[in-house]
Order: sequence, then C-alpha cells, then structure tokens
Amino acid sequence: MASFTLHGIPVSRGISIGRAHLLTPAALDVKHYLVPEEQVEAEVKRLQDAIAEVHRGLQALWTELPKDAPTELGAFIDVHALILSDPMISEAPLDIIRSRHYNAEWALVTQIDELSSQFDEIEDEYLRERKHDIQQVAERVLKVLMGTALAIPPVYEGEDQAPPSMIVVAHDISPADMLAFRDRSFAGFVTDVGGQNSHTAIVARSLDIPAAVGMSQASRLIEQDDWVIIDGDAGVVICNPSQLVLEQYRARQAALTKARKRLLKLKKTPAVTKDGTPITLLANIELPDDCPAALDAGANGVGLFRSEFLFMGRGASVLGSVLKVPSEDEQFEQYRKAVVAMKGRPVTIRTLDVGADKPLDPTEHTALNPALGLRAIRYCLAEPQLFLTQLRAILRASAFGKVRILIPMLAHAFEIDQTLAMIEQAKAQLRDEGVKYDPAVEVGAMIEIPAAALALPMFVKRMDFLSIGTNDLIQYTLAIDRVDYEVAHLYNPLHPAVLMLIAQTIATGQKAGLDVAVCGEMAGDVKLTRLLLGMGLREFSMHPAQLLAVKQEILNSDLAAITSRTRRILRSIEPNEIATAVEQLQSL
Repeated sequence: MASFTLHGIPVSRGISIGRAHLLTPAALDVKHYLVPEEQVEAEVKRLQDAIAEVHRGLQALWTELPKDAPTELGAFIDVHALILSDPMISEAPLDIIRSRHYNAEWALVTQIDELSSQFDEIEDEYLRERKHDIQQVAERVLKVLMGTALAIPPVYEGEDQAPPSMIVVAHDISPADMLAFRDRSFAGFVTDVGGQNSHTAIVARSLDIPAAVGMSQASRLIEQDDWVIIDGDAGVVICNPSQLVLEQYRARQAALTKARKRLLKLKKTPAVTKDGTPITLLANIELPDDCPAALDAGANGVGLFRSEFLFMGRGASVLGSVLKVPSEDEQFEQYRKAVVAMKGRPVTIRTLDVGADKPLDPTEHTALNPALGLRAIRYCLAEPQLFLTQLRAILRASAFGKVRILIPMLAHAFEIDQTLAMIEQAKAQLRDEGVKYDPAVEVGAMIEIPAAALALPMFVKRMDFLSIGTNDLIQYTLAIDRVDYEVAHLYNPLHPAVLMLIAQTIATGQKAGLDVAVCGEMAGDVKLTRLLLGMGLREFSMHPAQLLAVKQEILNSDLAAITSRTRRILRSIEPNEIATAVEQLQSL
C-alpha cells in the first residue's frame, strides 16, 4: 500500500497511531424521486417519525452520559436537540414535500443545502462552523430514513494482546456519534471539514485526543483498516507509513506521554520565573461548565468569558435566530454560576461580541465587509436595551464574587464614555430597585484595533485594565482574513508591526498602573511565551488545556536574559531575523 501525507488544520495536540475506521455519510446515497399526490402525507409522516426517533436517540445519549464525560458533549447534544426542534428543520422540509412532492430524504437535503449556503455567508468563524452542526443533525435523520445505522466496530474481547487503536475517519462527525465510540479503543479523529472552532475540534481538545480537521479528501483517500498517524501538533495525517516512520512516531508518542505526566505535577505549583517574578495564568471559557477544567488546570481566574456563547441555541428557533437574546435573569444565573464556580477567583466577562459578522438572523443580508461593520461594542451601543440588560445581569453576578467587565472592539473616546455611562445607568437602576452588586466592579478595554493600540492614553485615562485580543489585532493590523485560505498564510503574529503594537500596549498600560493581559491565541502558544514575558507581560489568558505547558515554560524562564534579548528582537524589522531570534529564546 502506498504511503501518502495529508495536511489540514491542527486542533488538538498530540500523536495518535492506529487503524482507520471510516464513517460513510448517508447524504451521499440519498435518492431523488417525486411522490404521487396520494402518498404525500404518508411521506410527511415518514420524515416526522424519523425526526422523532432521532429526538429519542439524543435523549437516550444524554441520560447515558458517563459522569466523567466532558461538559462539552452534553452541551452539544442539547444544541443538536434544539436544532432538530427548529422549524427550519422540523417543518420546512415538510412544506417542500407538500409543495414539490420530493421524497423525504430529498426534501431534507434540499433544505439543509439552503441553510448551509446561508451560513457560508457569515464572516465569524465560530458561527460559520455551526453549519456542520446542522448537517450532522440532518445526517442522523437521513440514517433513520434510510435504515443505515452508525457503523461501530464491536468491543474487542481478545486476551492475548490489545487491539490497535482506532482512528475515526469521516467527512464530519457529530459529538453524539463520538459518544458511540466511547467504549472502543479510539485514539483520534480525522475529518474532511471543520476548523479550530468546529465541535469535533472542541470535543477533541476537551477529551485530549489528537485530531486533524479540514483534510478535504481524507475520507475518500483513506481506506478501511489503513494504518494512520495523526500528528496533532502539525495538522498532518500520514497514511500507511513505512516501518521507519512508524517507529519514529511511536518514539515521539512515548516521549509526549511522559512529558504530559510531568506537566500534571505542576497543577499546584505557582507560576513564577526563575528570578522569582510571579505570573498570572487565567483561563478563557465559553460557558460556566468550563470552570471546573479551568480550576483543574490551576487557573488563577477567568481572563475571558465569551458571553456570546450564552446567546446561542436558545428559544424555539435556533436557526432562524442563531443568536437569540436570553433574559436578564437567564444571563444572571449563568454569570453567577461561573463566579461561584471559580471560588473567589476573578471572572472577566466580555460583553456581547456580535454584530454584522455574527448576525441575529443569518438569512438577513450581511454587510459587504462585516469585519469592519456594526459589531461588538458598536452593535451594543446601537442596541442600548440589549446592552443594558446584559450589564445589569453582569453587575448582579458581581455580588457573588470578583467580576470584571471587558468591552470589545473599542476605538474611540466617545465609545468608551458612552459605555461607562451605560454601566452607571445600570448601576443606578439596580440601586433604585435595591438589588445588590459590587460598586467597585472594574471595567477594561480589549485592545484589538490598531487605532486603540496607537491611542492608548485615552484608554488608560478611562479604564481599569487592558486585555490584548491578539487574534483580531493581527488580522486588522495586517489587513487579512485569517480564515480565508487564500490569504491565511499572511497571518503572522511575529510581524514587526504586530510586535510593536503589543509591546507598546503592555508598556503603556503598566506605566499607568493598569493590569495588562493577552487573551488571544498568542497567550497559549508556548513558542511565544518567553517573547511575551520579555515584553513585560505578566497576565496570560488561554484555553485551560494550554495552561500547564505555558506554566512549565514560565518556570524555566530567566526573565533578565529574556528581556534583554526581546529588546533586540523588537528593534528588528526583518521577519526572518525575528523568527530566528524567537526560536533562540527557547534555549535561554
């Protein structure tokens, strides 16, 4: 068998080696035919019965969740159940059957294709990935309609030797299907589609299982029982490797396993550099249920609570309104839950980051350039009642622990002033109603627009802390869309302009006595930890899974040597020189 290599998107670190187990999409075998008039209602009922059966299956999966299952799995099953209940799935295909006389499978696929094309127009990477959730739900319904169950290998019962680990290869795989493999010896996932924020990626990270997504043709090129290596760090899949390559990766896998065991011993070790400088390590979370993972990793608090995740998958129409506003009480309960779960550690809640690139209705026309449109704080100030509701909920949660409010995408002084006025209005309303809150709640600004980084004095004059959102800062500084494959290669966190803006923000903020954190992907990249330390950064906020590796890098860092070398790096304007110098920091 010929060996070949596929390149995709790395989403979960580590190395897995095993035999391929292929999942075939039911949608590939859908038949298209017209139903006679007298059989239309029977065809409608056939689709309704299939949807009801999938509902029962999802409920059964929920009740069978093991106690140690990641919270993400239960949350995603809930999302799929909500999608299945949405009229765009449960009713629209029925109308297609009645009006066009399509068979049930054809009608469902037609509706899913229409919805998918609408989601393709959404700029935001996370929301665009939700298209795959819709397709996964439809896939389950199609399998019921077609009588094709998920092909799961039997549990191995041999005694002589353990079975080879299983690598699941699919066009896409749902979190619910992942559960079906929980009792099998599966070691990783390879999918044709997906990105950093796909549910496959999120669950793979939470399960700490290597995965590579966005492989395009993997499910067609890889055959059943092929030997497969997943290099999760590089986003590379090697099919039918030579014996030499196999042995090399097995050695790397063993070394990684030992290294991870050593990392676990650092959970309770304070993050302090060799010269005794303490560093604060915070966690980025999407939901309150992420807090236990943050605490387990030893986080000092939550540096970024992405509140927009609370607005997703709510109400009767999760597709017609992807982001539907929860009530003040609902928001308050979720914020309070996170604050209580963090046991006195600070929780930084970012206000709603939605707008033109995250429309409340994906079927509506979006802006020509949504990344530059009405989003984040611009959207909130344009919808004052929505914003006021969220601010009241956050302030109410502050009565239960330390809460900080983080405002995204600020660029103008009047935006800061209007935001602070809205916060004061929310406080006044709560005081008049006799509702408790912490009057000393700190308010911070996300620095993610070059204009903000270049006009920091107006921020430090008004705000209590700063948090650098490196993902957007890089995107806006370099004028590239990091999810556009045609220009994604230009996305470079080590571009001299990007480094200048980050270093300047850290220095200016600290000189003014403000805490400054980095909450973008750079904070969790161990290859950049020493560079950020050398710039003066003392607060890192990242996904909990990245925290221990960053802590280890901090413990091994000589701050004096790093700072001196970093100053030279920041004076350089040659990208190759910068990249080489950053690599050399690792040896200090």
